[in-house]
Amino acid sequence: MPQALSHRLHRKLLSLSGLLISIILIWLVLFSTLIQAQTFPSKPITVVSPFAPGGPSDLIARTMAIKLSEGLGVPVVVENRGGAGATIGTSIVARANPDGYTLLLAGQSSLAFAPHLYPKLSYDPLRDFSPISNVALAPYALVVSSRIDVKNIAELLKLARSKPQGLTYATSGAGSVSHLATAMLISASGTDLLHVPYKGMIPAVGAVLSGDVDMVFADLGSVEVHIRAGKLRLLAVSGRTRASLVPNVPTMIESGFKDLVAEGRFGFLAPAGTPREIVMRLHGILATASQSTDVRERFANISYEPTSDTPDQFMTLIKSDHERFGRLIRQLKITTD
Repeated sequence: MPQALSHRLHRKLLSLSGLLISIILIWLVLFSTLIQAQTFPSKPITVVSPFAPGGPSDLIARTMAIKLSEGLGVPVVVENRGGAGATIGTSIVARANPDGYTLLLAGQSSLAFAPHLYPKLSYDPLRDFSPISNVALAPYALVVSSRIDVKNIAELLKLARSKPQGLTYATSGAGSVSHLATAMLISASGTDLLHVPYKGMIPAVGAVLSGDVDMVFADLGSVEVHIRAGKLRLLAVSGRTRASLVPNVPTMIESGFKDLVAEGRFGFLAPAGTPREIVMRLHGILATASQSTDVRERFANISYEPTSDTPDQFMTLIKSDHERFGRLIRQLKITTD
């Protein structure tokens, strides 16, 4: 056989061998993924909550962990890993094995805000997670101290314009939902308010209760009891529609701010690459749980409503929030300092 022909044949055999090896490797990966999904779960599951214990997020995480445990037949443990605007716990899940045994309960802070506030963030919310489903939703509420004599948004803004930086607003931290909601109001209304950040919603609401600060955008669950007791005055809610718990209170949209939508929203995600079969099984359990009476009752105690969407719908929402709030943060030059 001529030497040139022999070399060509040799190269062709090597090429075919490489192709065969690639096909075998692909099938091995697919087979491994199939076996993994079929045997899931075979051990306890951890839900990482990137928030401090004790707040609404904690109750939501533990309530849904119980439902996941009942549906899967294995223990589901909640692990609180708070700090740095919820980015610490979120980054842990981003680096976890994509096998369904480490899940994340996330809010907008780590998915939509943090990428635009922390330049050295160790994860990408659009790339590093497989969304499963949103599970809880609540509007934020604009409340003022009882010592502020205003009854609606128009009166509040009139007072604010009469004394620039004379009115103060509390937030649960720079770059939080409460901060961004108030920043939107300031930008849209042309008012000048003084920011007083706190480390969490509880001290922020406490500052308004004591009269040290004039107002705060807070999730409805954090302020409802104080509103009913007459210690705080509710001016508007910032959901897309009126809140079922306070149906007579107008939205910020109805009050003239068509783009001011700020909500407390929590959902479950897995690390990117988690088998689709596992994601859909987890989604089915969470979707069923959202319809249960006991979940509705427990969520109602913190003024949240159960909700559910598909993984694809959840991803669309994450992308939309990421773009919308990123634009706002850049426009208003909001930082965590």
